[in-house]
Amino acid sequence: MYKFSKLFFKNLTFSLIFIIVFSAILFSLLFGYVDNKTQKHQQSIQAISQVFVGNEQPIEDVARQFASVLTTSADYQTLVIKNNSNVLFNYENTELHLIDSFLAQRKTVSAGKLGLQIQYQLSFSEVIHFLTQLFIGVLILTFIFAFIAAKLNYKLQTIIFQVIGKEISNELAQINNGDFITKKSVINKSFEIPALQEGIDEIRALMTEQFKNTSNLEVEAHVDNLTGLDNRNRFVQYYENEIVRESPVNYGVLLITRCTELQTINQVQGYNSGDIYILKVVEIIKKTLINKPTGKVFRLNSSDFATILPNEQLKAAEDFASELKIKFDDYQRVNELDSVAFSGLVYFDKSKPLGELLALADTGVSIAQTQKTNSWYSQTDVNILTNNSANFGSQNWRQEIESVLAAGRVKLLLQPIQPSGRNSKVYSEILARFLNANDDMLPTATFIAMAEKLDKIIEVDRLIIETAIKEITTKNMLDSSFGINISSRSINDEHFMIWLERKLLREPAAAPRLVFEISELGLQQNIKTAKRLVAVLHRVGSRVTVERFGVGLTSFKFFRDLTPDYIKMDSSYTRDIDDDKNNQYFLRLMVDLAHRLGISVLAESVESQEEKHTLEKLFIDGCQGYYVGKPSDL
Repeated sequence: MYKFSKLFFKNLTFSLIFIIVFSAILFSLLFGYVDNKTQKHQQSIQAISQVFVGNEQPIEDVARQFASVLTTSADYQTLVIKNNSNVLFNYENTELHLIDSFLAQRKTVSAGKLGLQIQYQLSFSEVIHFLTQLFIGVLILTFIFAFIAAKLNYKLQTIIFQVIGKEISNELAQINNGDFITKKSVINKSFEIPALQEGIDEIRALMTEQFKNTSNLEVEAHVDNLTGLDNRNRFVQYYENEIVRESPVNYGVLLITRCTELQTINQVQGYNSGDIYILKVVEIIKKTLINKPTGKVFRLNSSDFATILPNEQLKAAEDFASELKIKFDDYQRVNELDSVAFSGLVYFDKSKPLGELLALADTGVSIAQTQKTNSWYSQTDVNILTNNSANFGSQNWRQEIESVLAAGRVKLLLQPIQPSGRNSKVYSEILARFLNANDDMLPTATFIAMAEKLDKIIEVDRLIIETAIKEITTKNMLDSSFGINISSRSINDEHFMIWLERKLLREPAAAPRLVFEISELGLQQNIKTAKRLVAVLHRVGSRVTVERFGVGLTSFKFFRDLTPDYIKMDSSYTRDIDDDKNNQYFLRLMVDLAHRLGISVLAESVESQEEKHTLEKLFIDGCQGYYVGKPSDL
């Protein structure tokens, strides 16, 4: 019993040391959490105060509304809102934990534009209660483990001493009897003692688990979660280990395949559809690689895949790319897409640096995008990166964009916005698609991006507006309203603004049926220009939508002065809103404030019945997305 007590207190001493270290870490994390929470809450107060800027209600009502928002977003020990020396709101929690009062210091935040001072002291009762229960649980478990460990050690020592004592007795008996027959020592059987065997098995299990965790980390660092393909890190390793160094691979072809419709599908159909699209492209590449067992495919980023064909000549790789195109075309027809993917090919040997190969293949992709849908291009000019044709891909796009503008090769689609009630007045958004000389669809996202880069976006906007007005008037569709996107570059261009005003004045029947969509960030670039744009459009009878609203968190005072007709909430607020209480609360607040200013609120990227139902309960005026309606010809 004395030995057991000694073992117990020895284990208990080590356990108490563990508890002290654990408590120190716990309090350190708690103080860090409190400081971080306080700083974030100060930023949150400043952000929320911007929402109430320009509110024309009495300051007492503003203070009460402000306090209602604050008390919903956080727990307070005390909360006082003052206007100079006048206390407009005072709250104090009388049921406080002693530690709670010690942790949180009283803070003061000034909402200068509202003329209010907010004094508060946060409450961390829930966190303290949880940590207290955790500490008590650890304390109890420590005593239990100390007792169990002492019991097991005592039992194990007893067994070992019995075995050793029995061995000594046997050896003495053998010596007395003169029996020195060699046989397996009994002491070796100590490893068959159940308690020792259990300990060995436990150690083996822990080592196996550790090895498994290490393997999982290795997989996460080098494998793409969605497709299961090796990622860019593994691609670089593969090239360095299997191609650059001494290996059976002496030459080959690198293909970069770019999923050009990913951005459009994510925005229009939703991210789940984007994932399905990516997985289908991977499936097509893998099936095409069946006849090339040494080939390997990697996912470089969200839209780009790299395929290595070791020891293959360029002609064989071009046949592979042609087979890819045929399968991409089939997938495109079945799923009614504008395109699927484009590929750039480049031949390599051991002397080629990887960065140069990627740049050459990327140029090949850019050129392929200006040709037939889902086509490929072999980049055989290896000097393209060092001579005057370094921007060959861009030059190709410049010629293609100029050709589209000259011939007016733009196709317009309509995607409806469904009103949430009979009194909600909404419209259908016009989506532009661009065609090359063979009437093949060019990738929309790349076309717009290159038009921005090559300073052609203003001419593209003019083409879309002219074509839309012509289609609407020719087809006698003047009983409906239509939304047209304008780039931020255009609204900040003086000549474009003059042209737009004159164009709309010459179209008095069509102008009132047009709703021009401009991004919130685009309007923020130049507030004076933004106000002038809205004034011009309202003067000719057109309306204005601020799209991607919520990204910039602009003050509502700005929108009260700007007076748009609609705001379209950014998809980050509407996606999965049925499961996001924070976004529901924020959106409800935005709807209330917008309706007070006479602004209708729309939601984009609505992809499910649950999202639509939740948005309607929040009094959204209209919903847009693949669930509501797919794009169709104008």
